[in-house]
Amino acid sequence: TQGAGKSYSMVFFTRKVHRKLGGNFTFLICTDRDDLDTQIYKTFAGCGLVDNDRDPCRAANGEHLAALLNQHKTYVFTLVQKFNKDVAPEAGYSLRKDIIVITDEAHRTQYGTLSLNMRNALPHASYIGFTGTPLFKDDEITRRVFGDYVSTYDFQRAVEDRATVPLYYDARGDKLGVSIGDLNERIAAKLEEIDTGDINVRERLEKELKRDYHVITAARRLDQIARDFVEHYSTAWESGKAMFVCIDKVTCVRMYDLIEKTWRRRIETLEKALPSTGDEQEYVHRKRQIEWMSAARMAVVVSEEQGEVEKFRNWKLDIKPHRKLLKDGFELADGRRIDLDEAFKKPDHPFRIAIVCAMWLTGFDVPSLSTIYLDKPLKAHTLMQAIARANRVNEGKNNGLIVDYCGILKNLRKALATFAGTETTAPGPGGNEPDPARPEEELLADLQEAVSFVRGFLSERSASLDDIIAKTGFERNAAILAAKEAANENDETRKRFEVTCREVFKKFKACINIKGVNAHRREYDAVNIVYKSLQDDRDNADISDIIRKLHEAIEPAIEVRPATVRDFQKPFDISRIDFERLRREFERSKAKRTTVQNLKEAIEKRLHTLLERNPLRTDFQRHYEEIVGAYNREKDRLTIEKTFEDLLKFMQGLGEEEARHIREGLDEESLAVFDLLKKPDLGAAEIKRVKEIAVELLSTLKAERLKIDHWREKETTRDGVRIDIHDFLYSEGTGLPISSYSEAEVGIKTENVFRHVYWAYPTVPSPYYGTHA
Repeated sequence: TQGAGKSYSMVFFTRKVHRKLGGNFTFLICTDRDDLDTQIYKTFAGCGLVDNDRDPCRAANGEHLAALLNQHKTYVFTLVQKFNKDVAPEAGYSLRKDIIVITDEAHRTQYGTLSLNMRNALPHASYIGFTGTPLFKDDEITRRVFGDYVSTYDFQRAVEDRATVPLYYDARGDKLGVSIGDLNERIAAKLEEIDTGDINVRERLEKELKRDYHVITAARRLDQIARDFVEHYSTAWESGKAMFVCIDKVTCVRMYDLIEKTWRRRIETLEKALPSTGDEQEYVHRKRQIEWMSAARMAVVVSEEQGEVEKFRNWKLDIKPHRKLLKDGFELADGRRIDLDEAFKKPDHPFRIAIVCAMWLTGFDVPSLSTIYLDKPLKAHTLMQAIARANRVNEGKNNGLIVDYCGILKNLRKALATFAGTETTAPGPGGNEPDPARPEEELLADLQEAVSFVRGFLSERSASLDDIIAKTGFERNAAILAAKEAANENDETRKRFEVTCREVFKKFKACINIKGVNAHRREYDAVNIVYKSLQDDRDNADISDIIRKLHEAIEPAIEVRPATVRDFQKPFDISRIDFERLRREFERSKAKRTTVQNLKEAIEKRLHTLLERNPLRTDFQRHYEEIVGAYNREKDRLTIEKTFEDLLKFMQGLGEEEARHIREGLDEESLAVFDLLKKPDLGAAEIKRVKEIAVELLSTLKAERLKIDHWREKETTRDGVRIDIHDFLYSEGTGLPISSYSEAEVGIKTENVFRHVYWAYPTVPSPYYGTHA
């Protein structure tokens, strides 16, 4: 199953072979694309099994591959294209019998001359294939090369394990009357034979399919589909990115022009209707939708070929602006440019609609891609690869959606049946083939169930979702506050409530184009307002503001401003607070739990920043966890009030720690290094010397080694930093006092400082200190 973790399965397989069988096996991981090779290598590297910088394992060319295979390495990574020499089996790259070739996407590029070269080069190797698409009935070559299945992991299991999201199917072509029905089978079969990356595919399809091709590419049909696409996708605008699949390159450009024109008209229509929107929430929602549509970018993504400008001109189309965008990418706010594939992979980039015919249909993973609009007859492997673009897990994503304009349901049933291991010759839903379409009533029922969980959660804690929906003014505000208090009962209830809310949001987005969804709109809005209020509390948590709301007699010098992770707040004098008066204010508060939760959020931000800047502040973390642990165990009124006071006093300790670098005569950066270098029982003169060493060492590193781009990624530069630290600390001229530090202690201090600079200085200046250092 695509997206379900084949790369990790390879890791587990190789480790199990070594654990169970022992021996000196070499695993040759073979793919057919650079990006796939890099992805799999990074998976193995991330598991700590390989490091190409330290111990080369990625073949640069055919000769290098042969050399690597004769070095008895545990792992070697290559493209099948690097088996580019015809060698006799008796004189192969290696005659070893303990080489295991692991092939990814085993249904591709494993049957031609390159594959034969590989088997001749490794005549005694064993072979195992991984594929994201199954062995179809007519796929005898794959079965002959690799044998039958060793293990299968189908769509349903992947969804149950939450490795992928479920895929839903919407036969919009049937609803619009534009599906091509029985033509699908003929066109899909012909497309299997023809390379759709060739612009001349149009002429070949016209010649071989005659009237059938003109039916699917008729101007009126494409215009109707473009209008439906704009209506459908702009309605589901919060669901994620979209990919529109056309039959060929020419149709991609035609569809782009139609969608772009209809998209502008849709924006104009929404703008005209905006002033007459009566409901305030609806007004805000529509305004955000218009802003989203206005910012959205779309692009045609098709491969380049010689003479394409003239060929497109023959169809009265201009490929040049599309080709320029493909080559140059999008311009960012800072003037830099970003490639189209990277922009599409970024959830927050406004490139939201990709129009394709062949590119990006296989091996291109975009977790935020939620909807595939299919107007190209597909079958078997190609169909499964295409629809699986939408099944990647992403935050807030309930499901992927396949919108079918050409009527692929029959082929889709067959393909899904093969995946599920239930392939049958029985046609349609009467046989064993699974039906991918979920009734709209089921999706609405899922939404209703998610809302009922939120309603039940609040009701159990004496809060009411219905009061938030029905009441107005102060009564509604009180109902919202009661819901927040229910959620903030403790850390566990807060997490559970937020997860339950996000389920409502996911289910609502999945139903956004279903007529019955409006019946649940007010429930959705009520859940959303509580959730957003909790998030606002977290994002804007500010110590002084929290106290000020409870007690106006606080130190007047406190500066009220939004806090961020990088903020460096001035410490304020908590000792001057009248705790008795503050306690009385807190006792009268109707939002005790929310106040404590907000105070915790603010402290966690501040503590996180302190720990990032100095790794020896873990005592503060432990103390904070003890306070929170006691609060979560006991929920009576006295515990809540004591926790509030303990947190305020804890903040006093944080304030003193934030100011310590001033007392020590250092900046924050040098203080961290000083703390790592110092040791107990040093005299005043030695402490002064260690401070000087901390400042000088850090200054030297920042001026030289740490300025090298991506210094952490290469072993040579990492070792260089470590050696520089050791030499500096060991030197008689610059190093630690010989009378107080042994050679072994210098080694320990070197490692401690190296770990700190590795973490804190991915770049210079450090992102963890900013301008406050």
